[in-house]
Amino acid sequence: MKDGFFRVGAVTPRVRVADVAYNREQILQGIETLYAMGCGAVCFPELALTGYTCGDLFRDRTLLRAAEQALEALMADTARMDVLCAVGVPVPVEGALYNGCAVFIRGRLLGIALKENIPNYSEFYEARLFTPGSGVGTVRFAGQAVPVGTGLLFPCENVEGLCVGAEICEDLWTACPPSTRLALGGATVLLNPSCSDETVGKAEYREELVKQTSGRLLAAYVYADSGFGESTTDMVFAGHKLICENGSVRAQNRPFAEGPVTADIDLELLLSERRRMNTWTDRRDPDLTRVPFSFLPETLARFEPARTFAAYPFVPEDRQGLSDRCEQILTMQSVGLATRLEHIGCRDVVLNLSGGLDSTLALLVAVRAFDRLGLDRRGVHTLSLPCFGTTQRTKSNAQRVAEELAVGFQEISIGEAVHVHFRDIGQPADRYDVTFENAQARERTQVAMDMANRVGGIVLGTGDLSELALGWATYNGDHMSMYGVNASIPKTLVRHLVRHEAARLGGRLGAALEDILATPVSPELLPPQDGEIAQRTEELVGPYELHDFFLYYMLRYGFQPGKIYRMACRTFADRYDAGTVKQWLTVFYRRFFAQQFKRSCLPDGPKVGSVTLSPRGDFRMPSDACARLWLDAIEKL
Repeated sequence: MKDGFFRVGAVTPRVRVADVAYNREQILQGIETLYAMGCGAVCFPELALTGYTCGDLFRDRTLLRAAEQALEALMADTARMDVLCAVGVPVPVEGALYNGCAVFIRGRLLGIALKENIPNYSEFYEARLFTPGSGVGTVRFAGQAVPVGTGLLFPCENVEGLCVGAEICEDLWTACPPSTRLALGGATVLLNPSCSDETVGKAEYREELVKQTSGRLLAAYVYADSGFGESTTDMVFAGHKLICENGSVRAQNRPFAEGPVTADIDLELLLSERRRMNTWTDRRDPDLTRVPFSFLPETLARFEPARTFAAYPFVPEDRQGLSDRCEQILTMQSVGLATRLEHIGCRDVVLNLSGGLDSTLALLVAVRAFDRLGLDRRGVHTLSLPCFGTTQRTKSNAQRVAEELAVGFQEISIGEAVHVHFRDIGQPADRYDVTFENAQARERTQVAMDMANRVGGIVLGTGDLSELALGWATYNGDHMSMYGVNASIPKTLVRHLVRHEAARLGGRLGAALEDILATPVSPELLPPQDGEIAQRTEELVGPYELHDFFLYYMLRYGFQPGKIYRMACRTFADRYDAGTVKQWLTVFYRRFFAQQFKRSCLPDGPKVGSVTLSPRGDFRMPSDACARLWLDAIEKL
């Protein structure tokens, strides 16, 4: 309810089949618990008030009347609790009996969503008892006149982006789930009271089904399954609870584990995704019925998000996932380069190998591309171009890596050429300004370009996504190439790709790569101090881990600076104080807007992730756009 975050929960209460009073007490305890935990919406299992496995007892008026009275009592007991609840209940309407989901808040019954798809196969015999729901009507139930049927939506009037819809168990498993219609009609949070029995392998399928549904519908999906007490006769129920958001599992319990499951979902993220995808179209179906509700102002005021975020959103958190992702990205980079080489009939590439991370990654990609095409690795021409800031460590590492990979290697000192240039333009050689630095970068690019002409090859660009975002590149220097293999790889991911190759290749080559990983990131344009690197990039433009975090959430989801700031403060609380986060966030936005002109004329390069800055790909921005709105927002933090 702040920054677009909204807490939801799923509960599997213990039940006694047909013991309605006991079940009501268990549900009440669940509501009280999750309300105390700050949840705004809570989902309980299918037919939770009676138990799902009542069989022909559902034909008995005693049970049905008790369920209706229990719902009325439950709403009275929770009238002081500002939480939206979804509870499964049987609903008799004239000559039919429906499997329903009662949705209520603060004692008010908003409506009852009906199950549309009634299973009657394998161990399920619901068609013997229940009628499929269709359309919407009004009935008096649990002491209130309410809409009952399918196509019910519950939009919140004072939480932007919150609109709740419900489908029941089997509805999710069908070819055309009702949730599709509800989501297209505006539902961002989908609740599913379920009673899905457990069989071997079903939990994994169920998880994938809920996850993919949330991704396909760009929604949050809360799934509450029945558990202890329902395992009667021939079926066993595991109480599997899932909360998914946009294709990712936000929270779940292991089957047969008890206790509630909660998660903070991001409504802003969901709306951003829907706006971004032009194939998503909101369809205001006139047959959908909207029943608005609202939360009390004090409820919204006291809510504090508890969601945590990955510090490195570009990097998978699990080790195996990271290894697989690294291999996939390296393959994509090398296939892109191989395609370009084959298309232009080129058997040679030139790249400036500095002994730093980015040029090392570009070399590793080039070698993979040459191996894929069956080309001689000697066609990869690496140049070591030492000048005023080059240290022995980086120069020797560059040579070691080139030799171990059996590629071409040549050292050309450019100091004399740069001094001649200084004399030509009247630049004092002891003035360590931007001219002093950029002259070296441009001379290196000139040498690489001319060498490419000499060998009949192309120049590989080495700059990464993080540098492009910050404009940390010399225009028409390292900014320019014929193909930029790292253009969509952020700095935090570059490290893992090089580390992946170090582990895979091992030996002397692996050791050299590990030393490169341990070397401070630097353009090495200022003279060393006592033989050590004097210029550290992150001391000048800020920590790349922060900038990559800012970049991801700004471009991927369009979050506002204030939200990104608060997310970063929580995520990096053990490393940076709030003032430091604000300082580098300001630098990020200022540089991002000011340096767009460099990105407007980028060379080609392979897109490998969901965030890229290519003007021909995902990102189009005027070179002279003003940053005032964003900087003013940061200033007010």
